[in-house]
Amino acid sequence: MNREDAISLLKKYNKEEFHLLHALTVEGVMKYFAKELGEDEEYWGIVGLLHDVDFEQYPEEHCKKAPELLKEINAPDEMIYSICSHGYGICSDLEPKHQMEKILFATDELTGLIWAAAKMRPSKSTKDMEVSSLKKKFKDKKFAAGCSRDVIKQGAEMLDWDLDKLFEETILAMRDCEDDVKEKLEMIK
Repeated sequence: MNREDAISLLKKYNKEEFHLLHALTVEGVMKYFAKELGEDEEYWGIVGLLHDVDFEQYPEEHCKKAPELLKEINAPDEMIYSICSHGYGICSDLEPKHQMEKILFATDELTGLIWAAAKMRPSKSTKDMEVSSLKKKFKDKKFAAGCSRDVIKQGAEMLDWDLDKLFEETILAMRDCEDDVKEKLEMIK
């Protein structure tokens, strides 16, 4: 399995630009963390890219329909587990066990919150975002209300990180991949 297969599967089940942008963002974030930790960037990236493969067309079956879709590209069982574990406690009973799975769980919702906060900035970018401004948005329950603060907190706990570290590392990851994500989005739309 390779990234081209993953992109084909993603596009087969996801048409909305928002979902494609989120998939590419989480891919970039996962690759960043893999690089930082000396792990397989391609593998971690594909897990991030496909984590919501079933969400757009099957929102009520999120993380339950994914295994069937992922088998279309012969995704290995351990990748399917990793992808489905990001919904732990919400739509999946599969608990994140490995560092990669915990990072995916912790950053999935957080990337949405960070993008929403970035859109409010004059720059419309993460490149000048500071942890302090993200913390203000995090505390405002009405801001990006669909991004679960409880899941983000639970993810930080899983990683044994405080929220500030999770916020800072995820902002850095998103800064690192922001230009690449925009370029890739134009290529796959």
